[in-house]
Amino acid sequence: MRDEIGKIALFRCCMTSMGLRQYEVASDTVLQVLGLRTMDLREFGCCGYPLRNLSFKAYLVSAARNLAIAEQHGTDILTFCNCCYGSLKRAEHVIRENEAVRAEINAVLQKEGLSISGTVKTRHFLEVVYNDIGVERLKKRVTKTFRGMKVATHYGCHLLRPRDILGLYSAFPPVQFDALVEATGAQSIPWMSKYECCGSPLLGVNDELSMDLTEKKLKNAAAAGADCLSVTCPYCLMQFDRMQKVILEQRDVHSKIPCLLFPQLIGLSLGVDPEALGLDRNVIPSEAENYLSDVACAG
Repeated sequence: MRDEIGKIALFRCCMTSMGLRQYEVASDTVLQVLGLRTMDLREFGCCGYPLRNLSFKAYLVSAARNLAIAEQHGTDILTFCNCCYGSLKRAEHVIRENEAVRAEINAVLQKEGLSISGTVKTRHFLEVVYNDIGVERLKKRVTKTFRGMKVATHYGCHLLRPRDILGLYSAFPPVQFDALVEATGAQSIPWMSKYECCGSPLLGVNDELSMDLTEKKLKNAAAAGADCLSVTCPYCLMQFDRMQKVILEQRDVHSKIPCLLFPQLIGLSLGVDPEALGLDRNVIPSEAENYLSDVACAG
């Protein structure tokens, strides 16, 4: 983390703030339990993602404004949302690599007394837990371990692609999510279509195709023997949780598979009460608590 007091600025996604409160509740709780120091900057606005395919310049200005605010406060950015992460990371890359674009963006930002040099880094919650806490330290913090629970991890597109811009992993396949899941005692299982899209970007454009992609992934995870899915992205949770309910109601699908947010899964292993992790807000009820056993000697 860049600043002297060891804090990192939380970037709260529009989606989680308005429609997926359990992600913020679970993430805030786990950050506190793990002792990661954060700050909220009220000046932050939209990451620009919804604008990217309409006006690339408007997207860059929106994303760069947040990076400039973080730079002004001398901190990096921590986001829970894959889309925010991908959006801000792409803007970082463009602004850092293209001097002419950086000058053009700064000319707009100057109206608010802001400027950007390209020094701020955007980091994902999963990345921070993996790199700053680490697998071994997390294992020592676990007070309840999952016994016999098989988890199908789903990284999500915007956490992985494009690899040269995001930089989460250097060689395929990525291992961070799987390693953190296994630190809880659960088994991260291999499964088909693990790295494919969940279907969320098509929702509202082609709902049937969106559900086709989601249904395929749910069936693949179930066929691999998964007891639950776990995701790092709020949009992926929407597909595997709320959209799964629609699929179960409208299609010839009879088996359901719960989906847990990464911070919910980690939080349970840290001994956090399920209600404090917002598990009651998930549409498909989780049975993950049934796999928990107390750790004899918790670190």
